[in-house]
Amino acid sequence: MKISIITASYNSGATLRDTLESVLSQSHSDWEHIVIDGASSDNSVEIIRELEPRYKGRLKWISEPDNGMYDAMNKGIAMAEGDVIGILNSDDFYTDSKVLHRIAEAMADINLDAVFGDIHFIDHHDRGTCVRYYSSRFFRRWMMILGYQPAHPSFYCRRECFDRFGHFDTRIRLASDFEFMLRLIYVNRIRTRYLPLDFVTMRTGGASTMGIRSHRKIVADHYRAYHRHGLYLGYLFDLARYPFKTAILIKRKLIGR
Repeated sequence: MKISIITASYNSGATLRDTLESVLSQSHSDWEHIVIDGASSDNSVEIIRELEPRYKGRLKWISEPDNGMYDAMNKGIAMAEGDVIGILNSDDFYTDSKVLHRIAEAMADINLDAVFGDIHFIDHHDRGTCVRYYSSRFFRRWMMILGYQPAHPSFYCRRECFDRFGHFDTRIRLASDFEFMLRLIYVNRIRTRYLPLDFVTMRTGGASTMGIRSHRKIVADHYRAYHRHGLYLGYLFDLARYPFKTAILIKRKLIGR
């Protein structure tokens, strides 16, 4: 089973090498890595070119201006040839070498459309310390009306779902991943499975880990997503995700991950 990994990158020279090395370290060998660079002005392209020979033909990349992260992801999806597609951000890396193997093993079930699991966050300058663990264990489809979703960096979906239900909506600037998963999981009810696996190590400081102003924009994007699909109850319930997440965090502390 071929897995397409898409990395959108812009001036990520400080972290991109870790991302690429983590793909190269995977024990599952049937994959392709698609890097969409947004015409970086740092050494990102040099890093890609340096590591390209080690890919042995499994790397596709371009470097050109784009209209943001989700536009870059859509370019990568259009280039993908794998049976399954996932996103690996240029600040992040796979937590261990068996992640793609576990995904391929699960997706061998023809009745399954997508899998998701856990991720954890580290300080930007300290790879060894986990500052937050995000588990998708407690996720259920109905929770999307609360603005709760599986960890998007752990979401791997069959390419045919992108063909049927569309790509990322670039009009939604910060939370297009939420609208995409709302469309697939809640509206179209694709068949998913949680894998008890830490997929990805993420550095804090990215678009999804910023402060209060960012969270306000994300909530506004959630409202746009609800409106697009006629889910007006989402307006009432979305802010409930913050106490809801707090309750889940307390539960995790009590029973473990």
